[in-house]
Amino acid sequence: MSKVAVFGGGSWGTAFATVLADGGNDVSIWARRPELVAQINRGRNEDYLPDHELPQSISATTDPAEAVDGAEVVVLSVPSQSLRDNLGAWGDVLSQGVVVSLMKGVELGTTKRMSEVISEVGGVPTERIAVVSGPNLAREIVQRQPAATVVACPDQGAADLVAAACATSYFRPYTSTDLVGAEVGGAVKNVIALAVGMAEGMGLGDNTKSSIITRGLAEMTRLGVALGADARTFAGLAGVGDLIATCMSPLSRNHSFGVGLGRGMSVAEVQEHTRQTAEGVKSCSSILDLARAHGVDVPIIEQVSACVHEGTSVPDVVHALLSRARKPETD
Repeated sequence: MSKVAVFGGGSWGTAFATVLADGGNDVSIWARRPELVAQINRGRNEDYLPDHELPQSISATTDPAEAVDGAEVVVLSVPSQSLRDNLGAWGDVLSQGVVVSLMKGVELGTTKRMSEVISEVGGVPTERIAVVSGPNLAREIVQRQPAATVVACPDQGAADLVAAACATSYFRPYTSTDLVGAEVGGAVKNVIALAVGMAEGMGLGDNTKSSIITRGLAEMTRLGVALGADARTFAGLAGVGDLIATCMSPLSRNHSFGVGLGRGMSVAEVQEHTRQTAEGVKSCSSILDLARAHGVDVPIIEQVSACVHEGTSVPDVVHALLSRARKPETD
């Protein structure tokens, strides 16, 4: 048994902490709010995963140094746009061990991937940074429903260490050295899920949603390859696997947010209704900036960003996509 620290007491942070505990590890969760820490130490997280009893080997603290004391692996699971500020506030807590990112976004303003922010602000070498990404909806994970994921890290030994820590009878980790591909897949799928949710909210059917998913996968792959990723990654769990789950499940925040937009609600109204972070809403403009900087055509991402940030109506988004010039599918 080893110790693992998890920074972030939200849905996915708590769910992954459960996986790690079931894998035989002692887990210390850092959370900002004392009341949430108290809940977790009583064996529950009613704010994010009500009715789920936490394993006894999970504890919580508001002290970053206490959370990482003795940890071989440090897992980061905070909203992507708050990562930089959190790293600054935590101080020198990432000086040893493997750092694992559960975050799926691209930073506003800098267009940096989460591993790049961790390396820059936390002073962590890239070979010590891993990403966990796959079709891993938190509520199904805490119910111990079977799922698989990818642990991506440039250092195979570090990937193997993290995979061993999170392997359980219901959670199967595969390894990869394609850190860039895993991160691009995780970020882009949230934006495509918004588009699929919009279609569902408008009452459109499976043909429409399947078409968006497939063309969204093409955008994801184009962008990833332009950034140096392996195209094969996007045919796997961190690509199409995560894309399908996030686009189709009502448990997906991004899907649900898109449904609200498709039903005619404003961004502010959906935010008020859901009260949870939909990473695609915050990251779509930075992903679009990243794609434009590398000359990559991403029409779905472009239209989602226009809807979320410029007030373009959902019917106008559909029209803009369908009226584009025809071209070969694999062009």
